[in-house]
Amino acid sequence: MRAVRFHEHGGPEVLQVDEVEQPTPGYGEVVVNVKAAGVNPVDTYFREGAYPVPHLPFVGGGDLAGVVAAIGDGVEEFLVGDRVLGTGLGNGRPGTYAEAAVAPADALAHLPESVPFEAGAALGTVGGTAWQALVHHADVDPAENVLVHGGAGGVGHVAIQLAETMGAHAYATASPDDADALAELGAERTFDYAREDLADAIVETAPPDVVVDLHMDQYLQLNADVVNTGARVIGIGNDTAEGGFDDIGVTKGKEVQYQFMSLFNAADLGAVLAGVADLAARGEVEPVIHGTYGLDEAAEAQRAVMEDSFLGKLVLTP
Repeated sequence: MRAVRFHEHGGPEVLQVDEVEQPTPGYGEVVVNVKAAGVNPVDTYFREGAYPVPHLPFVGGGDLAGVVAAIGDGVEEFLVGDRVLGTGLGNGRPGTYAEAAVAPADALAHLPESVPFEAGAALGTVGGTAWQALVHHADVDPAENVLVHGGAGGVGHVAIQLAETMGAHAYATASPDDADALAELGAERTFDYAREDLADAIVETAPPDVVVDLHMDQYLQLNADVVNTGARVIGIGNDTAEGGFDDIGVTKGKEVQYQFMSLFNAADLGAVLAGVADLAARGEVEPVIHGTYGLDEAAEAQRAVMEDSFLGKLVLTP
């Protein structure tokens, strides 16, 4: 079968399509014939060597959607032929940029027939992260104000839809070029992230009860300044706030709760994916697919996910 591997760390050019052996499942594992694989910024960190890999050459990619091809001992919840989506691969084990991949059964969920494979692959990391942020950590109540920093990004554009589905008022920071598209996804207003009076504009419009922040290095102090008392700020990503707070006292005065999270700390990752898949089947969450690439275009896809400005997600289709 074909798989995209890097034999050394470096830029996108180190990715190449190789012929490799068809994988076989171990105990508790499932082999999935990959119909689509999500492309995420984190995939590039493994390729560059910023995150470790167990060996070289290595197959990257964390998200997939496809059809179960083989089942290992101890797996009871899936059958050969089942449609599935999954996430969390490419970290300590070969990933999803391939025609087939092995996944732990608990990193998979059933993909409803009504959800295309491309959408399923696009939802893995970003849909699960949005779910953990808003459902598990923030426990959003109907009619609360939810502000999503980076609303046009993978997690951001799904978080907007999920917040609306939960009955909350969704707002976002993003480029003005994306405002109309985000409004269609459920954002009641999009704030230009570059405006000098951003904090004032947010407070005058809708002080948030919940903030989903994918750019903590930029917004630590702003979040504290604009939120309501008792607000929850959910920090996602690896950005480092070099300057920290200018006035940390305001966080105590408002009793702001900060939760820094990773999807892969979820107690039941499969259940999170199942919840996201159910929302997708009901049309309440739908990832925007900005671009689709073949395996031989994986290098361009990884370049684009880091360098281009776009709304939504990129996927590979083996």
